[in-house]
Amino acid sequence: MSQPSPRTGGINATSAPYLLYGEEISYFSAKVRCALRLKGLWFEEIRRGYPEAARRTGLAMIPIVVTPEDETWQDSTDIFDRLEARHPDPPLLPPTPCQRIAAHLVELYVDEIGLLPAAAWRWGTPARLETSLAYFTALFGPRARPSADAVIRLAKEVGVDERSRPAIEAHTHALLAALSAHFEEQPYLLGDRMSYADCALMGLASGHLFNDLEARALLLETATPVVGWIDRCNAPAGFRGEAWLDDDALPPTLHEVLRVMGTDGLPLILDAMRSFEAWADDADPTAELPRAVGTARTELRGTLIERVARSYSQYMLQRVTDAVAAIAPADRAALGVALSGTGWEPILDATATRRVRKHGFQLELEPQA
Repeated sequence: MSQPSPRTGGINATSAPYLLYGEEISYFSAKVRCALRLKGLWFEEIRRGYPEAARRTGLAMIPIVVTPEDETWQDSTDIFDRLEARHPDPPLLPPTPCQRIAAHLVELYVDEIGLLPAAAWRWGTPARLETSLAYFTALFGPRARPSADAVIRLAKEVGVDERSRPAIEAHTHALLAALSAHFEEQPYLLGDRMSYADCALMGLASGHLFNDLEARALLLETATPVVGWIDRCNAPAGFRGEAWLDDDALPPTLHEVLRVMGTDGLPLILDAMRSFEAWADDADPTAELPRAVGTARTELRGTLIERVARSYSQYMLQRVTDAVAAIAPADRAALGVALSGTGWEPILDATATRRVRKHGFQLELEPQA
């Protein structure tokens, strides 16, 4: 079999393509696809990649990325880190603390709270369920129903049901209004240049909302600036030379975006942390760490939500708290001012009492001191 010709020219040339095992309708595939495009990397996307993901990682979960050297990267957040380390230019993360933490907060929201509107708009009513099943059938054929059943179960696990749906939809409308106001003023979340934050948000906005019939109509009817931003993120080459805002500033319009995300989302994240830590206090530290560790009871806009408490939520939260802890005291004070009124203020002092770490492709509890 002939070998692919090297992709020459440019700072990120490779001898063979990266392989992205993903799906067009996959939330986390959209995050990674966006980052690969931003980096200007040669990559090929391979669909129906669950068997290969399971063979390489032991987890039938996408996306995975296989490098030109045949290394396997799994987990969109870790893929971001590896891309940034291997191909630092153009950067994903801003070098300055306020903008960098803001990008991490957007990803924390997307990974932990954005799943609620994503699942609600894809599966949350009988009409949405019927449309999504038809889409899955077109994509997957005989495998459609098992694939759909798996994500329908996930929707229930993250807290989507008839009781919670009105609150989730109200949150979605508020978020889209804030994003629309922002993208009327700025091409990207942090100014004139794409960042880690944009790639993360594409999971919700492009991977789900723009791929679902009713949600796409909502975007086109009420949030056209968001649609324009999705299009820019899908073709970022013309914007790589632009800059983030000077002096580590956050755009004023981003404050409302962060407020909707933080006010509605952070209480759910902290409740999940408390549920995980209560479970971990009685857990066997040498046993394999399950992905689901019980139920977290929480509220969104005054509505009770019961969600599965996930060990991965702890990993994502401590990723942000570790980044905050690494900031110099003067910069931490400036970050506090930047986040004032957004609902994210408690993140500045949040500390995980039971930490987790990656071991290969699995999570494990860190030993206590």
